[in-house]
Amino acid sequence: MPSSIHRRLFLQTSAAAAGSLLPSFAAADPAREWRHYGGDAGATRYSAADQITRSNVKKLKVAWTHRTGDAMERPATAIECTPIVVDGTMYLTTAQVKVHAVDPVNGQRKWAFDPMGGRPSRRSPGVNRGVAYWQQGNDKRIFATSQDMLYAIDAVTGELDQKFAAKGALDLKLDFDHDMTGLSFRHTSPVVVFEDLVITGGGGGEGPYPEAPGHIRAWDARTGRRRWIFHTVPKPGEFGHDTWDGDSWKYTGGTNCWAGMSVDLKRGILYAGIGSPSFDFYGGNRKGNNLFGNSVVALDARTGKRLWHFQIVHHDVWDYDMPAQPALMRFRHGGRDVDVVVQITKQGFVFIFDRETGKPLWPVEERPIPESKLDGELLSKTQPFPTKPAPVSHQGFFESDITNISPDAHAHVRAIWEKAAAGKLYTPIAKDGVLIHPGFRGGPLWGGCCFDPKRNLLIVPSGEWTNRIILRDGTPEEKFRYGLVDRQPVLDNEGYPAIKPPWSHLTAIDGNSGDFKWRVVMGEFPELKARGIPRTGTPFHGGAICTAGGLVFMAGTFDKRMRAYDTDSGEVRWEHQLPEAGFATPCTYEAGGKQFVVIAAGGGKDKSKSSDEYIAFSLG
Repeated sequence: MPSSIHRRLFLQTSAAAAGSLLPSFAAADPAREWRHYGGDAGATRYSAADQITRSNVKKLKVAWTHRTGDAMERPATAIECTPIVVDGTMYLTTAQVKVHAVDPVNGQRKWAFDPMGGRPSRRSPGVNRGVAYWQQGNDKRIFATSQDMLYAIDAVTGELDQKFAAKGALDLKLDFDHDMTGLSFRHTSPVVVFEDLVITGGGGGEGPYPEAPGHIRAWDARTGRRRWIFHTVPKPGEFGHDTWDGDSWKYTGGTNCWAGMSVDLKRGILYAGIGSPSFDFYGGNRKGNNLFGNSVVALDARTGKRLWHFQIVHHDVWDYDMPAQPALMRFRHGGRDVDVVVQITKQGFVFIFDRETGKPLWPVEERPIPESKLDGELLSKTQPFPTKPAPVSHQGFFESDITNISPDAHAHVRAIWEKAAAGKLYTPIAKDGVLIHPGFRGGPLWGGCCFDPKRNLLIVPSGEWTNRIILRDGTPEEKFRYGLVDRQPVLDNEGYPAIKPPWSHLTAIDGNSGDFKWRVVMGEFPELKARGIPRTGTPFHGGAICTAGGLVFMAGTFDKRMRAYDTDSGEVRWEHQLPEAGFATPCTYEAGGKQFVVIAAGGGKDKSKSSDEYIAFSLG
């Protein structure tokens, strides 16, 4: 590793750290902590903590606030992190992707690690959604990523593990089986730890310029040596290589696992949802179905061997990445318990598969879609549609879908609609413009879904964003057929979504029948309410969690509120006005005899002010 990277490693320890490294309580029940980004290794986002219930949740109050001190307005920072809580310590990432260890009872910092070496920066390093904890014997490590680097940090002291890779830091552009010269690499979601492995996803961007692919790799958790690699764009001789025409496998990037992975610890199976190949909106130079783009892939976690896959979009040109971790749940279905993997999609679909075989729990139909009129483009003739559950978002954009919150809003959006191609889901990309709904923010997105095993309920947050795509001809120097002119959200004259409200939902799905048990609107715009417009809901970022107390906690809406919903009915049982929006997924845990719920209220998106606060709630 270059010496410049050594120089930018920096450890900042609070003055009181030496006296505060011991856990704040002696023994912790792992089932009542939050030990993984998704709550558990299978990403159910469920907690057995039950001190906070439907009957007492109205008594929730702010217990502590942890300010990270590094929010920035230009460019705006955001915090998308879900903290983990392990053995009496909370680990989180800050607005500028530092790692903090925090006492979960009072929010006091124990130590801090800064991957930028303490150097001030005028640029944000992007977002990071959390860290992973690994332990073998007395060795306890936090694995954290920042852009293209993976750091192994001593969980007790905050110091880099000098035995891992290059003095604690691993350059993820190395050992990639691909020429990475001039290519960028990002790893925003937490890594996965399994036995003595740390497993990474991440990858390159969306094109049309050259991008890195998103190969999945496992590293020795002690040394940083690569143990295996799974090529998300298969090489000659590998399964799926024949789905890439000619030499397109050599130069296509994307196909990355940006949203995170989950692991079945008992079976030793890793599950990954893969994104779309680049260029995201034109595939004339990569004809074929393009495995393993837009697929759920089950791998042997010890070897990286493919066990099964299911491709959810063939030859994607709509940027329909798999937007969240595959979630591992146990449904009571047809009179028996069934271990399943749930993959939500930006399109609003909920695909549910048998965890071992990949067989869909309900039939999936291949339905025809229109042909493309773009020069050289060859779309798949069909796309998969699950027959159950029903979509959790509206699909397609028709004249009847144009917003109706005011005559001016309707006229503004109608003028856009008249100039663009629009229609059913999977309407082909058109050079002069096409409306895609759901768009790139879903439907569901990276916040994922959650599950209440007692009630056999899958809970899915979803939104209603529309995007417009306009392409241009590439130049001879650029060496691509089409470039991108526009991919922005389609909004009305006041900045509200282009489609008729409601603009978001929280949906409960019965694991036995696949039917909706309840469905409620999330959030509201106070200014629209004041104008007499019925509750619209708001777009959102982040996800929901379920608790044994019969509650679903969710923030993320544009009205800057944290809410607790009744798991049986969807009724709002409690809400709290945050200082800035909580564009993240909460966590909950028990510590010091209390149950806490924590949200990162970092704002920083869609013109909201950036903040640096983690806010914890308890019953007092």
